[in-house]
Amino acid sequence: MSTSPFSLHGKTGIVTGLANADSIAYGCARAMHQAGAELLLTYGNAKADKYVLPLAAELSDSEALLCDVQDDAQVAALFERAATRWGKIDFLIHSMAFALKDDLHGRVVDCSREGFALAMDISCHSFIRLARHAEPLLKDGGTLITLSYYGAEKVVDNYNFMGPVKAALEASVRYMATELGPQGIRVHAISPGPIKTRAASGIADFDQLLASAESRAPLRRLATIDDVGHTAVFLASEAGSGLSGGTTYVDAGVNVRA
Repeated sequence: MSTSPFSLHGKTGIVTGLANADSIAYGCARAMHQAGAELLLTYGNAKADKYVLPLAAELSDSEALLCDVQDDAQVAALFERAATRWGKIDFLIHSMAFALKDDLHGRVVDCSREGFALAMDISCHSFIRLARHAEPLLKDGGTLITLSYYGAEKVVDNYNFMGPVKAALEASVRYMATELGPQGIRVHAISPGPIKTRAASGIADFDQLLASAESRAPLRRLATIDDVGHTAVFLASEAGSGLSGGTTYVDAGVNVRA
């Protein structure tokens, strides 16, 4: 019997940015694991040990590594570990963003140079850096996925300067897809609707954003981390082999509303 094109059996990959059981990265990791993939997981802060390590143990004892994406040595060690363990990878998921609170809660025109540079580095350029390290290990082609948000395309109240940062991330996806496509490497952005995660809690009036999205969504519900994870499986599987360079909305349809 032939293998389902949606299967990830025999595939290996890295899921970055785990924080706790509510994080989008965990939804992706769980779905990838259920689809048959072997995983390396990363988290960015040692304080998250007590939350992340039990989650890794639940996923067939997937290996979890501390990896601050601003630490070049830790990033290099992550890919050295993947090379040692598997010799190659088939996918990488970039699930992280950061902004200083004062900048995030202020106007775009008032954001600091340092704060904007920091947000761009962690939220956007880190995906480029990870892709550069992943490229030699994507020996049979593969998939790079990052997480964006609708605020990259339209103005969302209180999303503020993260809108331009995510817009840069989505533009990077298009250019990277074009550059890496000849090697069979597909690059995607997934744009979830608002989901109650630790990172999202820093957005002002976030509960109001959740309520508005749920009431306006054609499906009359919010997207979940599992919805995002299942979409990541599709994009990384053979079923998604004809897609690259786009932004896939996983938001119960909110993006179609004016």
